[in-house]
Amino acid sequence: MTKKLKFALFGNVYQERKSAAVQKFIAIASERKAEIAMPELFHQFLTDNLKIRVPACEIIKDNRFDADYVVCMGGDGTFLDVASRVADKEIPIVGFNTGRLGFLANFSPDHIEATIADLYEDNFDVEEHSVLNISCDELELKDYPFALNEIAILKHDISSMIAIHTDINDEYLTTYQADGLIIGTPTGSTAYSLSVGGPIIVPQSDTISLTPVAPHSLNMRPIVLCDNSEISLRVESRSSSFLISLDGRSQSYPDNIHLRIRKAPYIVKVVTRQGHSFFSTLRKKMMWGADSRS
Repeated sequence: MTKKLKFALFGNVYQERKSAAVQKFIAIASERKAEIAMPELFHQFLTDNLKIRVPACEIIKDNRFDADYVVCMGGDGTFLDVASRVADKEIPIVGFNTGRLGFLANFSPDHIEATIADLYEDNFDVEEHSVLNISCDELELKDYPFALNEIAILKHDISSMIAIHTDINDEYLTTYQADGLIIGTPTGSTAYSLSVGGPIIVPQSDTISLTPVAPHSLNMRPIVLCDNSEISLRVESRSSSFLISLDGRSQSYPDNIHLRIRKAPYIVKVVTRQGHSFFSTLRKKMMWGADSRS
């Protein structure tokens, strides 16, 4: 008897030229009699903007949904948004990369049929990725207070540097005089943190990294902590405000509030090919070992 699966399909509504992958997925999933659910905005984009004939499906509203797998069509930015919508449901996410680099969205749109077949045959691996949570003693933070890649504490664009007083497990570490501080997961080590000199960290290494952004002192170097650590921060700014960015979602807050960052009580499950290697991905995506002279 053929397995019955339900897919929650999410995609980038700004990639009209890359809609062929979405159409192919819908066609193959429909052939297998799979149930499909998709968010209302994405459904409207497909039917109204792209004039794609979408079979009857469940419309997702307010992130209330269930599925065997969540399918993400887009790049890593789309994947991060989808991960925030999956949240603590811990439904495995299958990312088809129609963007650029694709560390998280690691399946090629050219292999949609083979990937769906693997899902039906349980021929895949699932990686568990840690998530960070931020809270504040004085006020309730806006939006979704979790991040799969990183939590960044940043100055406003036109402000001078900020002072970030940092404690680890209630022990004073240092005060970063910098444009910001990135608190990252191993997953986020190849994202924003990497661009400012942070370390590349192997996934599932149970760590959290602190990487300053443009520090005033060259002695301020990245540090890697155990992920059972609690990080306490207090920011001082001449503009009396600063930014908190969670996987790119930014909000402004008044300075001198007390922030606490810790590992979230849930993980994000990412579907990968059997035998998938992080080191192979590094060589391919970051061109390690490539000779720039050739």
